[in-house]
Order: sequence, then C-alpha cells, then structure tokens
Amino acid sequence: MQSKRILKANRRKALAVALAAGLALGQGSAFAQEAEGEELVQPEVVREYVPLSEERLYNMVPKHPGYLGALAPANLNAERPPAPINLTGTWFIDLSDGFLHFLFGPPYPKFGPEGIEALIDSAAAQQRGETYRDAIGQCYPPGMPMIMTRVWPHAFIQLPTAIYMISGFNNSVRIIYLDGREHSDSNLVVPSYNGESIGHWEGDTLVVTTKYFEADNHYIDYGIPMSFDTEIVERIRLLEDGTVMEVEYIMTDPELWEGEWRSTKRFNRQDYTDVNESNCILAYNANLPGTNLGRAEAEERGLSNVEGVRDDD
Repeated sequence: MQSKRILKANRRKALAVALAAGLALGQGSAFAQEAEGEELVQPEVVREYVPLSEERLYNMVPKHPGYLGALAPANLNAERPPAPINLTGTWFIDLSDGFLHFLFGPPYPKFGPEGIEALIDSAAAQQRGETYRDAIGQCYPPGMPMIMTRVWPHAFIQLPTAIYMISGFNNSVRIIYLDGREHSDSNLVVPSYNGESIGHWEGDTLVVTTKYFEADNHYIDYGIPMSFDTEIVERIRLLEDGTVMEVEYIMTDPELWEGEWRSTKRFNRQDYTDVNESNCILAYNANLPGTNLGRAEAEERGLSNVEGVRDDD
C-alpha cells in the first residue's frame, strides 16, 4: 500500500511539472486531457516585472500632435458656441417604405468597370439564390456608409468635442469630431472601415466629411467597391420635434465613379431600446443561410438561400 501511495505521489509530482511546462508552452489543455482522472496540482506562477522607461511609456500611447484629445477636460471645457441641436439618443433606420431602403441605390452614378461588374455579378448571384461578396458574413466590418443602415439601433452620445456612435451591429464605433481639428495627413493616416469623420455646423445642420477608408472587403450595397479616395459628406438635421434624424449622403470617388452619388435616409428616435454587446463569430454565421458560410449547411437541410424555399419545391 505504501509503495502505491508513493507511486501515485510521484505521478502527481510529474503531472505538476508537466502541467507547468505545458502552461508555459500553451499546451496545458493537452496535458490535462492526457491526465484525465488524476488529481491536478495547481502550479506556482512566478513572473518577473521589469519597469518600463518613461520614454517607452510615452510612446505606447498614440498622440495627436497639435491638439487635445476629444475627452481631455481642457478640450471639453473650452469656450465654444453651443451646438444648435443635440443628437444624443438611440436611432433606428426608417424602413417604412420598404426593407430595401437600407441600400444606397438606385439611383446610382456612372460606375467604372469595378462597379459595373458588381451590379452585373450581384444580380446574377441573386438569381441563383446566392450571396455575393459576403464580407460582412465573414466578420469584416460593414464600414461607412453601410454601418448606418444595418438593421440595428445606433447609440449617439454628443459631447461638445465629438459625437460617439456605437452601433448595435458588432458594436462598431464611429467618432465624429467637432472640436475644430482638421483631417489627418493622408500620408500618415491609418485607413479604417468607418473612416475619419470631421464635423462642423451650418446653422442647425451638422455637416460631416468622412474619408480615408480601408478598401479591403469594403462595399456599398451588393458588393459595389470603395477605395481610399472615397469621400462621404453627410448633412444631418433633426425633424419632427427631434424625433426624426435626416441624413443626406453625398458620396464621391473619382477612381470608381463619376460625379456625386446621393442618397437620403431617415432614422427614428427609439427611446425604449438600448445597444447591447454584440460580436461577430464565424461559427455562428455558419448557421445563417444568408451567409456564404451557412449556405452549404442550408443546402444539406434541403433549403435554398431564397427565404427558406426548398430546393425541391
């Protein structure tokens, strides 16, 4: 009996050493599975902390040379004229005239080859009951302007220096700066899916110019591409005693289309809802027939991608 206890004790010690080594190598779960049924011994964790220099700490925080951050107290408390309207609230796209009003066309501008191909190929894909350029289903951000018309609420928080928008769709964050700053240097800026938005007031209308977009897997409507040179001007005003937000979109891209692409959307104030945590998880999208990932599984269930119609109907 004593020899068995010694053997078990030695095995536990060996397991503890193996677990400690496995944790260091990121293999703890594998060792735990191999040792299923054995008593686990928690390894002692010791870390050495090395102080960082002031220079390294300073350089770790991104800076805006020449102007304060939007949430800096000195910026928030600076003297400036009061905003003529306050967009703080939760807003939801008005689709009362039809669901497809979440799209920005038609009418469309005169596209170059990339846009024309997208119109042709997306229509053909819809005829086949397939998705086209399903970047959002692959967890790419919708980006501007499509994030604005996703069928999820948006929380707007307006401060004197900026408007912070948090979308219910993947908690996408958009910031519209109101503190008088200019757009970043195009040679230094990091492109993003929502772009860099700078706003100013013209009477009771907020005029927002957004540019510097990430072009990779970034589309408008059904797969119409965008480029770094896409620029979006929004003219935002409140109607009907502040219960309706109207946004006129004026989009230009000399690389991809001619002239201006215009579209006007309305959003209704929603006082009985909130924006909660939301994440895009590829494994979940595999269960949605409207995504590329979910198409194969839907077909195995005998369903097409056309609103639940069976393939054998």
